[in-house]
Amino acid sequence: MATPPLAPTLLEAMRFWLKLGFISFGGPAGQIAMMHDELVDKRRWISERRFLHALNYCMLLPGPEAQQLATYLGWLLHRTRGGIIAGGLFVLPSLLILIGLSWLYMTFGQTPLVAGLFYGIKPAVAAIVVHAAHRIGSRTLRNSVLWAIAAAAFVAIFAFDVPFPAIVLGAALVGVIGGRLAPARFSTGGGHGGTAASAGPAIIDDDTPTPAHARFTARRLLEVATIGVVLWAVPMGLLAAFLGWDHTLTQMGWFFTKAALLSFGGAYAVLPYMYQGAVKDFGWLSSSQMMDGLALGESTPGPLIMIVAFVGFVGAWSKAPFGPDALLLAGVLAAAVVTWFTFLPSFLFIFAGGPLVESTHGDLKFTAPLTAITAAVVGVIANLAVFFGYPVLWPTGFSGGPDFVAAVIAIGAAVALFRFKANVIHVIAACAGLGLAVRFLA
Repeated sequence: MATPPLAPTLLEAMRFWLKLGFISFGGPAGQIAMMHDELVDKRRWISERRFLHALNYCMLLPGPEAQQLATYLGWLLHRTRGGIIAGGLFVLPSLLILIGLSWLYMTFGQTPLVAGLFYGIKPAVAAIVVHAAHRIGSRTLRNSVLWAIAAAAFVAIFAFDVPFPAIVLGAALVGVIGGRLAPARFSTGGGHGGTAASAGPAIIDDDTPTPAHARFTARRLLEVATIGVVLWAVPMGLLAAFLGWDHTLTQMGWFFTKAALLSFGGAYAVLPYMYQGAVKDFGWLSSSQMMDGLALGESTPGPLIMIVAFVGFVGAWSKAPFGPDALLLAGVLAAAVVTWFTFLPSFLFIFAGGPLVESTHGDLKFTAPLTAITAAVVGVIANLAVFFGYPVLWPTGFSGGPDFVAAVIAIGAAVALFRFKANVIHVIAACAGLGLAVRFLA
């Protein structure tokens, strides 16, 4: 009879999470698939059923589900310190890489070489956002009610400039009422699929009792929640006390705290809120720079929500809060600040809310509002595609005529994504090469 493998030591697990942080390309789907291949099939640290149970829980939460899943699995294996190591190493390599790329972008971004690359990348990003709206919509909009919610969200933000948080709250209210009046319309359905054949006995197997540290107790919930509030309040208080509430770094900390709590449905769900705040409200960066940041986020390992590091770096560099001689310092500090406030809630959701929320999984009164929110997010992402596509296809406005070359690149990227299911990184690389060729041949 097969026996489960030996439980990994904390150091062995740390090496794996660090490796994952450097190779986790492909967005949440690719990252989750990579974790499944390594942890369920190859290493047998956790069984298929327990892995999917953890994934279903993480999908209910706001924030990056792949990073939260890594945190959850690290927590199951090695308690809180294991979760901190797993979730932290999932983010840290991406943060360091994006800080370096953001510095190169702000220092050399106007050179012909870099400008040519981004000329091709921007139409690809517009196509990627359209593809994301389609991908999320095809999973979410299963009936006319959910289609109507998506359409209403699009009209609200496109025509009336309704703030993203108000759209989320409105959709949640519709879900609460709809879950009672028409529960079949808001049912989440079959989850993420059935369980596959077992790869063999796992360290955390189907019948392995829940470890003591993962069981819900009111005392543990209160302790972790208190620590979490302190970890948020102390840095926020220090920023406000030493720099002032209206300082760029303080406002970034507050803004990205709200963004972290609104990101139901993954990174693309919160991008419209980031765009609305970072570009239109605060003016930290331009629409064009936001698209460039999305391209860098798609091309680097780690969760796509790490675009926040680019937004923070570029915003602080542009605003120069410490003067023109400390642009790099401002950028690095801002990238660190926004990363802290973006990911802190994700850790707290696992450590404090995990056992409690897990016990409500499948209960319609909890899942119906999330279903409605995800439907609204599809409409908001469609609006984002319009805002990204307009300056690329009509760079001088409708009066100046379209950029036919950019349109051809965007159509080619869309065909590659929709028809041939091409990898996003390959699409970005090919379009960057086309943009460079066009600029140098023009």
